[in-house]
Amino acid sequence: MASANTAIRDEPAHIRELLTRLHAESKAQEANITREDYDNRSSMHDVMRDKFIALDEDKAHYIYQLLRATGATTIVEAGTSFGVSTIYLALAALANAKATNGKKALVVATEHEPTKAERAREHWNMCGDDVVSAIDLRVGDLRETLKMNLKEVDFLLLDIWTPMALPTLKIVQPHLRHGAMIIADNTIMAADSYKEFLDYIRAPGSGFIDTTVPFEGGLEVMVYSPSQ
Repeated sequence: MASANTAIRDEPAHIRELLTRLHAESKAQEANITREDYDNRSSMHDVMRDKFIALDEDKAHYIYQLLRATGATTIVEAGTSFGVSTIYLALAALANAKATNGKKALVVATEHEPTKAERAREHWNMCGDDVVSAIDLRVGDLRETLKMNLKEVDFLLLDIWTPMALPTLKIVQPHLRHGAMIIADNTIMAADSYKEFLDYIRAPGSGFIDTTVPFEGGLEVMVYSPSQ
């Protein structure tokens, strides 16, 4: 799928240029990860501690379009990393809020690693005050941070270590509005790791309607539509 910078063409030029640069840096980092990196460090977490692992650019543009189409203004992002995808979420929420009377843009972003959170803040500051003001960054274990002051949620992005996807969904689910959208990344590539999560959303009566979109690695697109 194309990753042309068209979905956000009406957003500020300095932000579009920043996103293009950050995506390129992320891609270069991932391309340079070697088997030795895994062999020389004690865990996957150690390998990824200083890596972007940003959402692919074409996926980010697709999600931006979904957000604009649904009018989402309250968004939760599980797995902020260096804050690249968060910028798309904030831009869409801000544009949607501007088109309504009285709604406020809010992106609740979560990141476990403090050093990544600091890098994310640096990138958001480059975007300007509007983007910064739309983001509520919660640093630490999201199983705790997401329990606090969570409003009705329009959209949930799960771009996180796959074993955390289902626990995160279960925390946010009581706050999902009817018709809320949920996106989970890499559900084809990491299908085995996502098995429990996919079994949960596909179970009869779960309230989730889902489809797998064939981006590289797969992208699970869900709508929350419980019968009651």
